[in-house]
Amino acid sequence: MIETNRIEFKSELTDNLEREVVAFLNYREGGFIYIGIDKLGNIVGVKDSDGDQLKIKDRLKHNISPSCLGLFDVVSEQKEGKSIIKVIVASGSEKPYSLKRFGMTEKGFFIRVGSATEPMPQRMIDELFSKRVRNSISKIKSNCQDLTFEQLKIYYEATGSKLNSRFAQNLELVTEEGFYNYVAYLLADNNGTSVKVAKYKGTTRVYLIENNEYGYCSLVKATKQVLDKLELENKTLAKITSKEREEKRLWSPIALREAVINAIVHNDYTNEVPPKFEIFDDRIEITSAGGLPEALNQDEFFDGVSVPRNKELMRVFKDLEMVEQMGSGVPRILESYGKEFFSFSQNFLRMSFPKELEEVDGGTIGGQVGGQVGGQVGGQVGEIANKLTSGAQKVLELILANPRISRKDLSQILGINESAIQKYLKLLKEKKIIERVGTTTGYWKILAGA
Repeated sequence: MIETNRIEFKSELTDNLEREVVAFLNYREGGFIYIGIDKLGNIVGVKDSDGDQLKIKDRLKHNISPSCLGLFDVVSEQKEGKSIIKVIVASGSEKPYSLKRFGMTEKGFFIRVGSATEPMPQRMIDELFSKRVRNSISKIKSNCQDLTFEQLKIYYEATGSKLNSRFAQNLELVTEEGFYNYVAYLLADNNGTSVKVAKYKGTTRVYLIENNEYGYCSLVKATKQVLDKLELENKTLAKITSKEREEKRLWSPIALREAVINAIVHNDYTNEVPPKFEIFDDRIEITSAGGLPEALNQDEFFDGVSVPRNKELMRVFKDLEMVEQMGSGVPRILESYGKEFFSFSQNFLRMSFPKELEEVDGGTIGGQVGGQVGGQVGGQVGEIANKLTSGAQKVLELILANPRISRKDLSQILGINESAIQKYLKLLKEKKIIERVGTTTGYWKILAGA
């Protein structure tokens, strides 16, 4: 390991950490700071990883201007049996960044030059100030100021955190004048933003068969609803070989989840255009508004260079553990789908993921189950499902889509308690439509027509 224009080593946490972070915030590609690695690349480790991580987050939160919350990530890694700390820094959209204690003097401004951090020339400071992005959603005053955030509070509590009375200021949901901004509007319990998931028959937009609308609620809730809908569509197909049962999802669930989160978090909401999700017979298309962020080219995009368009949304989604690690989304998608499945224009970015087609046991799962869902399994599931209650039909639909789905997942997707789910499962088992194979790591087996 060696230091580069994007990599800085520190053997221990020092007083000049903020200077290095400022330099990477001002650099067009961001960078990584490894604490616990000396200048020669030797792993020396850190003694108190958890304590140092807390110190780093607190220092970066309070010592850099403008706010860099949502633009950095601090994680612990193990190398050669020793703990090191990795600070991931994205390129900021409100350049120039500086050390807060120096005010607006040039002493606090730094830039990355090769593998070194250097003072920023006054000419560059002036140039960046003149180009500073001011039309961001955090600076746009919400037209509605009567906002509530009960949904957001519930999501934070689910992760073990609790929003205090100053959560709007802490999450940067207010303008400099103290009004709720457009970020707050998007995260509020009620808003006018609608996120649509459309489904078409065929491979064009001629025949629309479903137009699901998720929105007018917290963007976090809408995101979870979109993920649940696509999880339902992402069926598990299977075939029986001479040796074993082979199962495969229509789309990579990891890539699909990363693509949805990326599209929602990095969408350009300044023109009030939400991302769009479309399902065709042969693919899923995910389109976000805004194209690539300014100063980011396609090669940097595919390399995982992070330039968050909406750092406040990124911070919230990271807090809620919906984003794993800054800059990891696109590389995770590329593990399943190549660069050719991305297309760019000045105003939009589109990801188009082809459907994986496999044979399933006893034939294909397609058509309608209970008038809604894929299929005939052995020729009888559709007929039997028509005689079930609507709740049992929906449970059967989800099981056909994903035989390994759990009772908890069924409860979350359908929005009903687990005891009700258990009644539907009992009914399906009594009618000899399904049976459970295995326990914790088992799956649902379709019996009808077998």
